[in-house]
Amino acid sequence: MKCRHFFVTWDAQAPRGCRAYGFKTKQLPSVVVKRSSGHPCFQFSSKAGDKK
Repeated sequence: MKCRHFFVTWDAQAPRGCRAYGFKTKQLPSVVVKRSSGHPCFQFSSKAGDKK
């Protein structure tokens, strides 16, 4: 949720999304990326007010 590419959708079946990879999911996008690739998300970029 701290990634600038994360967004919330209106879709009840897939309420979370990732703009960098262009998908919507029921789980957190970072979990889906980690599970499918075995690596942490390489597109992660902190939101503008986050310190980490």
